Amino acid sequence: MTSKIEYTSVEMMAVAASRVLEDKKSVFVGTGLPMLATILAQKTHAPELLIVFEAGGVGPQVPTLPLSVGDSRTFYKAVMASSMCDVVEAAQAGYVDYGFLGGAQIDRYGNLNATCIGPYEKPKVIFPGSGGANDVGSLCWRTITIMRHERRRFVEKVDFITTPGYLTGSGARESVGLPRGSGPYRVVTDMGVLGFEEKTKRMMLLSVHQGVTVDQVVNNTGFELIIPEKVETTPLPTVDELRLLREEIDPKGIYTGETK
Repeated sequence: MTSKIEYTSVEMMAVAASRVLEDKKSVFVGTGLPMLATILAQKTHAPELLIVFEAGGVGPQVPTLPLSVGDSRTFYKAVMASSMCDVVEAAQAGYVDYGFLGGAQIDRYGNLNATCIGPYEKPKVIFPGSGGANDVGSLCWRTITIMRHERRRFVEKVDFITTPGYLTGSGARESVGLPRGSGPYRVVTDMGVLGFEEKTKRMMLLSVHQGVTVDQVVNNTGFELIIPEKVETTPLPTVDELRLLREEIDPKGIYTGETK
């Protein structure tokens, strides 16, 4: 009889998000949970994943979790120590497959808000803001978002568009000059994994994590989700994935130390 594998909601998110990334692809990574998931991918199924950091680190073999995109560890064994200008231009030229971000709010079309809650002119809450998030979501081919799944975060309309998703739906990105064929790809939360319906560009539930129901996801979403006939269950983290997260990637428990 096998013992039950214990894991936190953060570890589940990191594992699920890491599995979205493919080997021999490139990914532009934001601070925080995107780093956790990306480093895990590189240490497991995607050893030739090319990681790009905003401060200019390209192709590092990141030893442990950096505190920010400018941390010296983002240059460890990198193929290039470049600049912010160079890496954003690489994305603009179409060389970066994935952009990996977090956010405070998201809507049905994948528009992200990391700027403020309330009107921009007189906000109730001010967040750190864009950084390179606008460039990443505008220029990389596929955007992955990782965030908590709460009704206050999954909203009908974001208070401010920090990072454009599909804006108002099909064709809207292209109409404002963003690369054709680019846009949001996956949203990974503590409840499940979501994607976007090809025709309408609306958010769609793909899988729920073990112990989570479709109704719980719907009740924690402030807009109407597309629910397909079959919703998968997200595969559990493996013992090796959890060991890497806890012992090698985040040994100080900055993220993995969170309780479930």
